[in-house]
Formats: sequence, structure tokens, C-alpha cells
Amino acid sequence: MTLLANASSTPVDTRLGQTLAEVERIVLGKPHEVRLALACLLAGGHLLIEDIPGVGKTTLAHTLATVLGLEFQRVQGTADLLPADIVGMSVYDRTDNRFRFHPGPVFSQLLLFDELNRAPPKTQSALLEAMAEGQVSIDGQRHGLPTPFFVVATQNPLDQAGTYPLPESQLDRFMFCLSLGYPDADVERALLSAGSTAGQTDVRTILTPQPLLGLIAHVHAITARPALVAYVQALLAASRNHPQIRLGLSPRAGLALIAAARAWAVLDGRDHVLPEDVQAVFVPLTRHRLHPRADALTSGERIARLLLADTAIP
Repeated sequence: MTLLANASSTPVDTRLGQTLAEVERIVLGKPHEVRLALACLLAGGHLLIEDIPGVGKTTLAHTLATVLGLEFQRVQGTADLLPADIVGMSVYDRTDNRFRFHPGPVFSQLLLFDELNRAPPKTQSALLEAMAEGQVSIDGQRHGLPTPFFVVATQNPLDQAGTYPLPESQLDRFMFCLSLGYPDADVERALLSAGSTAGQTDVRTILTPQPLLGLIAHVHAITARPALVAYVQALLAASRNHPQIRLGLSPRAGLALIAAARAWAVLDGRDHVLPEDVQAVFVPLTRHRLHPRADALTSGERIARLLLADTAIP
């Protein structure tokens, strides 16, 4: 088992296993989604959760922040939300006779943007530079964001009132798009019996930012073998030639796919990537990036599953 030289002598899979177990203790019945969320963070991406209100999206984000020891901020998407409400603004200070920058909630290590698609497009785009470059520009000055920097955004289904669809460029900034869905009957019964706040006040912190950065560096240091790169490239090519897809996967999506597969391998306690790792993360990574043609009676998620089934491993 590979050990991290700069983060203590605990094996990678043990520490991350404890993290997963603690989050799953609060977010009941969603072990696969919890694992995907942690893989997204380790891969250096950002997470979009698309679902109806009340299924645990906010709980997942807040629990992740607590278990990982990350500074947490929350923004509620509304129709009157301004970009300055997210990134901050410069305010004149009479005492010093100059403007002082007051940072917004984006200056946190885990930012939850709740109901992102209820915010107007100009405000949605304020996240773009922060998510892509880890910085924001205000009044000609660049301000770096804390590390790690992880955005968890939620959005309601587009058929609900008062929503603004995210543009394709914004969607592409999210590594994964998940849907939590309703809990099964046993989990829902446990939730109803315990009450809404049960277990949420005693969440343990397993990691802190510095060891977490070491884990992220470890993920990025794993080398993808030529055969695995060829498999990823075959999936990209299949998406571009599929008759029902209007816009295939970009090279940036391919880079994200390899990064996410590395993170999935580390969560399995391995320092090498298998085709099964690519397959495990392919659907949540591509379902929001695959845009069906107007006459195609299907969804991006269904097409992603078809691409996996039809593309042979080289």
C-alpha cells in the first residue's frame, strides 16, 4: 500500500475509509453518491447535485466540510442575488482614506451554492473564474482563494418555477453531476424515527486541510498507463460520432475523466488506475456534458451508459 510521506503514516485507504464511514453515518442510504462526492474533491473538481428539495443535498455538503475540517460557507440562490454577494466588494474606509476589499463567501474551502439555477445568469457566471482558476478579479486586483477550494452547487429540476438553465460552459466546470433521489423504505423509516437533526451535532472531524492536500497531491501524481489513455480516448471519440449527440466530449472532459478515475482508484487503496475506475465515474462525469440532438428521445445519462456498453476496452 502506498503511503503519503507528508501526511502521516496512515495508509491512504484507512483514512479515507474512515471519512466515508463518518459521512455515510449522517447521509443515510447513499454510499455510492458519498463516494463520488469525495472522489470529486480528491480529483480537484467541483460537484453539481440536481434534485428536488429535501433529499439531503445540503446535508451532504455540510457533513463533508465538517468531516474534512474545511471552512464552510453557504450561498442561497435567489433572483436578486448579485455577483458581489458571492465574490465580495471594495468598500471605502474613511479612517484610512482608501478602499478595503471585503471578501465574499467564495473565500472558503467548501462553498455550498444552494439552488444555483435560481440565481440570474450574471451571478452564475461570477463563479466561473473562481472554479476554473482558484481566484477572483475585483477592481483590477486578483485575489487567490483558499486551498483546497471545492464548490458544491445544487439545482432544482428545470421544470420548476423561477429557474435559469446553466449554460454549457458553466456546466462543463462541474466535474460530476449527481442526483441523490428518494431514500429507500428502510432508510426513510430510520430518518423519520430519528428526527431531522439526529446525529448531525456529533460529526467527527477525520481529516484537516493539510493532510487532505497531501491526498489530493497523491491522486494527481498517479500515472495513467497508455492503455488506459487509449480507452479514454476511445470513449471521447465514440461520443463525438454518436448519431444522437449534438455535442460530444471535449479534451477537457477527457482530462477530468482520468483525474476522477485516479481518485476512484485511491479510494480503493490502489496507486494504479484500471478501466473499471473509468467506468465507475463515467456516467456522473458525462451526463451533463452530453447534449442530445433536439430530435433524440433520450437523455445524456442514458447515452453515457450506451457509450460504456458499446466501447470496447483496448
